[in-house]
Amino acid sequence: MNQGRTEVTLSRDLRLTDITMIGIGAMIGAGIFVLTGSAAGAAGPALVLAFLLNGLVTSLTAMAYAELGSCFFEAGGGYLWVKEGLGGTPGFLSGWISWFAHSVACSLYGLGFGRFATELWMMAGLPTLGLEVHQMTLFFMTVIILVFTFINFLGASETGLVGSIITTTKVIILLLFAFFGFKAMLGTPDWTTRFSSNFFPKGMRGVFTAMGLTFIAFEGYEIIAQSGEEVKDPGRNIPRAIFISIGIVVVIYILVGIVSIGAVIPPEGMTVWDYLGQKKEIAVVEAARQFMPYGRVLLLLSGLASTASALNATIYSSSRVSFAMGRDRNLPAVFGQVHPTRHTPHWAIWISGFLVLAMAWALPIEDVASAADILFLLLFIFVNITVLTMRNRRPDLKRAFKVPWMPFTPILAILANLFLAVNMFRFSPTAWYVILAWLALGLLAYWGYFTKLEAMEKPSEVLLEEVLLSKRYSVLVPVANHQQARLLGLIGSIIAKVHDGEVLALHVAKVPPQLSLYDGRLFLKEGRPLLEAVIQEAKELDVPVHTMIRLGRSVPEAIRKTAAENASDLIVLGWPGYTTTAGRLFGSVIDPLAGNPPTDLVIVRYRKRRPLRRILVPIAGGANSRLAAQLACDMARVNPEPIILVGLHVVPPNADAAARMRGEKAIRQAFSHIECPWEILIVEGEDIAETIVKVTKEKEFDLIVIGASGESLLRTILVGDIATRVAKEAPVTVMVVKRRTSPIRSFLREALLEAPVEVSAGGEDNISG
Repeated sequence: MNQGRTEVTLSRDLRLTDITMIGIGAMIGAGIFVLTGSAAGAAGPALVLAFLLNGLVTSLTAMAYAELGSCFFEAGGGYLWVKEGLGGTPGFLSGWISWFAHSVACSLYGLGFGRFATELWMMAGLPTLGLEVHQMTLFFMTVIILVFTFINFLGASETGLVGSIITTTKVIILLLFAFFGFKAMLGTPDWTTRFSSNFFPKGMRGVFTAMGLTFIAFEGYEIIAQSGEEVKDPGRNIPRAIFISIGIVVVIYILVGIVSIGAVIPPEGMTVWDYLGQKKEIAVVEAARQFMPYGRVLLLLSGLASTASALNATIYSSSRVSFAMGRDRNLPAVFGQVHPTRHTPHWAIWISGFLVLAMAWALPIEDVASAADILFLLLFIFVNITVLTMRNRRPDLKRAFKVPWMPFTPILAILANLFLAVNMFRFSPTAWYVILAWLALGLLAYWGYFTKLEAMEKPSEVLLEEVLLSKRYSVLVPVANHQQARLLGLIGSIIAKVHDGEVLALHVAKVPPQLSLYDGRLFLKEGRPLLEAVIQEAKELDVPVHTMIRLGRSVPEAIRKTAAENASDLIVLGWPGYTTTAGRLFGSVIDPLAGNPPTDLVIVRYRKRRPLRRILVPIAGGANSRLAAQLACDMARVNPEPIILVGLHVVPPNADAAARMRGEKAIRQAFSHIECPWEILIVEGEDIAETIVKVTKEKEFDLIVIGASGESLLRTILVGDIATRVAKEAPVTVMVVKRRTSPIRSFLREALLEAPVEVSAGGEDNISG
């Protein structure tokens, strides 16, 4: 590790059992006890279906957490993933949302604990000292929040041990509740008709209402991924713990729903679900009183254990998110400090704990709890978008678990979470107002202060940068070897010369995962000779060169960042005509850029250098054809000798006059804006690529400039083979060109499709009749 820089990390103490218990403890919290009655009143016997559907919706997003959690093990979970996959502002928002959502959930759990503790205190006949029920609730809530804040301060091992004990206790009590409930159901003659005669008394709308009410009871599994930095063998244990905990919780919830509907005996003239809805937060306690020995006491004890364990796990999660944000300078630096002896983020824990207390004392917890529910759903939407984009941006990541059926699984999860979030507006419009205010506050803080602090503290990825003369037009030329540097340097310099611009010569030093970016400075000397080769080519044309050596885990992402930071107008990439990467056409560097260009792009299949006399431009129409014609003209204008540009259109054998006229029109439109002399050539041929190569040989062309495929959201339309076949088979250098992607299309391309494996002249620029 480099001197002068200290890496802040947490110790790895948690086993599979520990993090599974943390997930179960976070999910089986106040929700199942407090909200089951209201949910039963909303859905009737279909409460069981609501629990099952919520389990399925949860599992969809859990797959994204499992994949990303098996790739990134740092504390912070979804916040860091979104920051890595979608960039600074979405990453900050995900952390800001997650921190607030978990803190508000802590307040809810604390108040639930206080209410259950007050009930037990009064049942025992203990003195109340003149305090009202609400005052006693606040007192017990304050005590339990301070206790678990201190336990989290002590360390993850203590956190895991206490959480495991509490979680085991409440699971046993809930299983006993289900056992005695099933026993009572067998003695209830009409229990089967309760489920069969009127399963949907409120229709599917009632089911969706119940799902919205109880969704918070399924939140908590994400805490497993957020503890990745403290988990032993995280790549294996995080996905297993997520699915084990969700499976256990869904089974327990369905059992609770079945016995609550099937075993409770309502007053005369009332349905059981209306009775449970009337009882609201004490519905499960009332059910236990009817059919379970010491049921009321045991369920109150289980409620205490559940709210306490959820509080414990959620304080843990809230502090880890704020710790990660502090470490990234997205919150004040104090959040990112670790205690010298306890090795815990002590300031993040205590500040989060006091934030929980402040909200529990000062805010209307019902509306804010609804806001927390919506915020979790928004966070899950961010994470599902991230798992889509990371498949494209970071195909090099080692994934111990992969989301199946991409991209349909994350898309379905996004739609389901969005539906539930919007549906919550009917119950609490105030929750949405709170969310908008919180997001506005966060964005003001981030854009006004933390972006500047983040930029100052972030380690520089640029090892070397030299700028002699800045120009408005910039041609980015990434180089990886000497032969490539000479040829791409020449092509980039020619285009820059025509536009009175500069060449930005870039060498990306790929840093392996086992090294830090600081250690990547060892690669500095490897890039200098390559940049010198580009400089030599540019000197011949008197073109200024801006040189840069950059460190990065992903070469295409480093190129993309450089293009964005320097507002490059064109990227020139070299391709030797083959790739050693399985499943790729051009390779792991070019394919991600070609599929979603951040700026205009040229892929050069370089051959032996030869004097330019004749340039062939296959034309089909569209933006890429116009760009091909323009770049062909650029290549011709610098040459001292006159160069002939020929626009070629291939028509089917025995094509009629109309097809030939369409071809001529396409060529005229493509060349209408350029200042170079050009000719029209219409040729018949069954195989377009083969015909282009044949014409090149027969007419002795020295360069081919061809437009790539138009972009499409359907992979089968996106992928073709004409331009790539020409690049492979032609005996001369081939330049495949493609226009930059629009912002909307860029987002859809990255989110909905994996990295492309092929680029061609199909689609919009398909060279056909």
